[in-house]
Amino acid sequence: MALLSATTLVAQENKNSTRFELGSGLDISLNDGEHRFNIGGFIQPNGGYRNVKDGESESYFGIQNAFLALKGGILNQRYSFLLDVNFADSNPLMDAWMAYHLKQYLTVSVGQKQTFTNNREMLFHERNLTMPVRSIASEYFSNTGRELGIFLQSNLQAGNVIFRPMVAVTSGDGRNSFGSSSIDVDQGGLKYGGRLDILPLGDFSRGNGQVGVDFAREEKPKLAVGVAWSYNDGASNAVGEGHGDFSFFDENGKSKHPSLRKLSADLLFKWRGFTFMGEYINSTATSLKGSYTSAAADMPLLPGEIAGYLALGDGYNFQAGYFFRQGWGVDARFSRVKPEFKDVSQSIIMETNEFGVALTKYFIDNRFMCQGYFSYLKNPKLETGNERINAEISLRLIF
Repeated sequence: MALLSATTLVAQENKNSTRFELGSGLDISLNDGEHRFNIGGFIQPNGGYRNVKDGESESYFGIQNAFLALKGGILNQRYSFLLDVNFADSNPLMDAWMAYHLKQYLTVSVGQKQTFTNNREMLFHERNLTMPVRSIASEYFSNTGRELGIFLQSNLQAGNVIFRPMVAVTSGDGRNSFGSSSIDVDQGGLKYGGRLDILPLGDFSRGNGQVGVDFAREEKPKLAVGVAWSYNDGASNAVGEGHGDFSFFDENGKSKHPSLRKLSADLLFKWRGFTFMGEYINSTATSLKGSYTSAAADMPLLPGEIAGYLALGDGYNFQAGYFFRQGWGVDARFSRVKPEFKDVSQSIIMETNEFGVALTKYFIDNRFMCQGYFSYLKNPKLETGNERINAEISLRLIF
């Protein structure tokens, strides 16, 4: 009887619970909430029609994203972690990191993580994007935005103004940066970067600052203004999220990598269902002097030729939308990219304009989305033609 009473007492003192809610995943709570775990994800099928002027047209259907995530916190959220995979990607591992919350205002994370050194749209997880794909300003200067390294984030407040300085040191080779074998090693030096966000009107509603739609319909105007920078000390991938895509050499035939610099400035404004986001990106290269494209050092890198290896230039993205109380959303954006060297025919960046509009219906408290999307690109880098029209239907279910 005493043993039974003791067992009952322990069970009462260490309550465990599980709860599933569509959109929030499966929550598991242990030891009265001291340890918490969550299993969730989202799936995004899409289909559409693409027409290229003076070229071939095509229709398509597939699964654009299929994410499964395991996240949680232990010791009353003192430590947290995330494991995030996308089964629709040929390299499925997206995020794999652990974080230590030293203070309420300071967090240190280690592992593969969505970095904050890119433009603001690249800070949004794929499930939180307003449109099926990111803007050309994001796609031309970034890949998935994930990097392997150490990340420091802080949250400071002075009155109603919030300051969020962040610093990161990463491998400079993106995700899975050490390759698939012992000979496929990391190349170049490290990448150093940071971001400073200022919220002069106070914080967004919980979670509303990490999505592209004003789901919370902020009662008071909310604004985030940010600037981000990075210096990749030795890049061998067009956007600095990979390695081994090209090789340069010095006069002695030894490997020599150019350095990639990136600067972003952006803002996010939300109020009563209305959202506006503006972004500017600038990417430049340095450490080019004395570079050769052959180990024999007989083919020097010509002026402007680096534009065929690194994504260099400027990008702009302006996006506005409105979320109605009935669950409808309408959004539009204009994006533009310009190369640093306009006369380089093999330039990775080509002068391109993009117009996009989307009409969306959200169901079940925004956990299920049905969207119609239309975009028009002028003078993109296409095999044929210089215009592209795309019409698409996209679904998104967050579980």
